[in-house]
Amino acid sequence: MKTVTVEDFYKKAAERTNCTVGDLLPADINKEIGHFNVFNLSDIIAIVKKDPTHVPYNRRLYYKINLVRGRNIAEYADKVIDIEKNALVFGTPKIPYSWKPQDMEQSGYFCIFTDEFLVQSKSGVILDSLPIFSPGGCPVFMLTDGQAEEITLVFRKMQQEIASDYLYKYDLIRNYVLELIHYGQKLQPFTNYNNSHNASARVSSLFIELLERQFPIASPDQKVILRTAKDYADRLAVHSNHLNKVLKESTGKTTTEHIANRLIQEARILLKQTDWNISEIAYSLGFGQLSHFSNFFKKQTSLSPVEVRNLVG
Repeated sequence: MKTVTVEDFYKKAAERTNCTVGDLLPADINKEIGHFNVFNLSDIIAIVKKDPTHVPYNRRLYYKINLVRGRNIAEYADKVIDIEKNALVFGTPKIPYSWKPQDMEQSGYFCIFTDEFLVQSKSGVILDSLPIFSPGGCPVFMLTDGQAEEITLVFRKMQQEIASDYLYKYDLIRNYVLELIHYGQKLQPFTNYNNSHNASARVSSLFIELLERQFPIASPDQKVILRTAKDYADRLAVHSNHLNKVLKESTGKTTTEHIANRLIQEARILLKQTDWNISEIAYSLGFGQLSHFSNFFKKQTSLSPVEVRNLVG
């Protein structure tokens, strides 16, 4: 699973549409706090002139709101959602997903923005506190044709505004983004999704990938961020009990056991192959205090970190 930045998004879009990154950027975006852009999906598909591209399962470092009009499949860690006609879909950096168009009959709009664009001082909201962007939810909302037309009007206003020379246009666009967010939060999320054995296998695989992506630790300044079962469950947008059940069934180990085993494995490597002091190693592995690390290490191995270091050679 790759982490995709805004820059990565534009590079890929430029490749697909045979243009430059500069052609896709709003002319005056560099004067703005954060980043925002809006696209007409029909225009992009017309330029590409080939089958709609499968968007791989990645974690994106930006937010995205999609008005989808067409047959698609959205895959989250434990959910496979069939979209038959119209949907409003919210993407967040916290929840990786995959997107598979099912035919060429695709239309709609989407906008991308960074958290800085909706910073509280500009928008009055804290993005991570909004229910629609909370981990564990299902950010896909089915729409009637009438609702899809209402949302289409909001996206068209965004497009008109971003092309204008109005001095305060991005403040107005923020209001349009918030309008979409509140529109979605008033809708009921789509719950008739496929939660199958394949989904369980995907959850297990993605957990292992997230765990391994934190290693190796290359410097004392690097720090393990995901430390608990809840940390991983939140990142995968599943309940921690579900994650634990899936891992226990597929691997025979609990989430906590997997995390502990990997931390011990990395701790042994750092103790044997670096000259970092033990406090630095403890910090890198996410322990706030040396005593916590020492107690954890001895509980898992029956030896202290000092004893393992002295065994070298």
